[in-house]
Amino acid sequence: MSEFAHAATTNRSMTDPQHSQPASDATLYTCWTTVPTESDAQRIAQALVDEQIAACVQIDSPIQSVYLWEGERQSSEEYRLWIKTLAPLKTAARERVRALHPYDTPQWIEIRSAEVDEKYLKWAKEASNLRGFPNSEPI
Repeated sequence: MSEFAHAATTNRSMTDPQHSQPASDATLYTCWTTVPTESDAQRIAQALVDEQIAACVQIDSPIQSVYLWEGERQSSEEYRLWIKTLAPLKTAARERVRALHPYDTPQWIEIRSAEVDEKYLKWAKEASNLRGFPNSEPI
């Protein structure tokens, strides 16, 4: 396990409101959103990982988005965040992204993973503190 994976540890119990679903539901979700700047992407990614809401957030290089907004076609450079979170934390991830997001209507798409490598899922549970007890030190 990398030091990065364990850098954000807190002593949060499973009674925390953001753990509203049983920890036994270890379904991995990939969620994504886009933001206008790299600094927005870094700020959101760091918050999600530091707060152990997401096990990992990947930031894509600038992408070009073409869309309709208020009846006009728009084109803008954005950064896409790929957020890896577990079922008990996906609502908290969505709410935290909304709170931190600079857009009035942020993109939020979530996909339930059909297959996940067992070692990766174990790491995601540890990084998200979903082992059923406080995460006090790396495994």
